[in-house]
Amino acid sequence: MRSLLTQPALSGTCRKTLQLLAAALALCTVLPAQASQSLRCNGSLVGKGDSPVTLLQKCGDPIYRQGVCVSMLQLGWVVTPYRPGSPAAVLANQCVPMEEWTYDRGPGTFLGVVRIYNGAIESVRDGDRSR
Repeated sequence: MRSLLTQPALSGTCRKTLQLLAAALALCTVLPAQASQSLRCNGSLVGKGDSPVTLLQKCGDPIYRQGVCVSMLQLGWVVTPYRPGSPAAVLANQCVPMEEWTYDRGPGTFLGVVRIYNGAIESVRDGDRSR
């Protein structure tokens, strides 16, 4: 994209259009990921990287806690008898145990689902709409 913008043959209008398009694409890829990574409770925000203690202090107890198994692609090394002398790299889906806490944000709003992994908030997402 940068090489297109520096071409002398492009007119000023075309160059500006390409710059605006590049900026819009950059915003589209950044904003949705950041917007869904926090939960507002009692005027405070908690988000990715915060501890469960901070979550409990700011939001209180969740309405539901559940242990979940999240399938993640993991790299492992295996020594096989068929290839002596060197281990083989293997990609495999493995269960990574995590905990999900669900918060009710009020009537007509989406539930807040907080995933906790290894002592920190791993992600925050919207759940079903509460009644």
